[in-house]
Amino acid sequence: MPQQVSMGATLQCSFGAAPSTLVVLPVNRVMGEGPPAANIMDHVPLVNIMPFGVCSSPANPTVAAATAAALGVLTPMPCVPATMSPWVTGAPTVLLGNQPSLDNVSKCMCNWGGVVTIVNPATVKTMIP
Repeated sequence: MPQQVSMGATLQCSFGAAPSTLVVLPVNRVMGEGPPAANIMDHVPLVNIMPFGVCSSPANPTVAAATAAALGVLTPMPCVPATMSPWVTGAPTVLLGNQPSLDNVSKCMCNWGGVVTIVNPATVKTMIP
């Protein structure tokens, strides 16, 4: 059974070089084993999802420009997440702030082609159906 995700969860992007952490603002006033629990709308870049070190996606304009300047050698550039769409699919049976709760099997798509996954949900006991 999936686990509830809360603030401090470890995230990884398929094109990122380093893991990141999820920041959840306490607007829903629901705590998950201490820190605020997340829902699928906690996807805002640089507010909820922090950078993943450097990005190596060729679809990222800064990476494409740096690669072109290096005569075609892939040149990773600093990551600026572009997660404009909510997490999918979440847990529709558990609502937080009228939105599905975020579970550890959810994924978030970056506009540059990366897939953000949850490595560690920051909860160990709270399971959601």
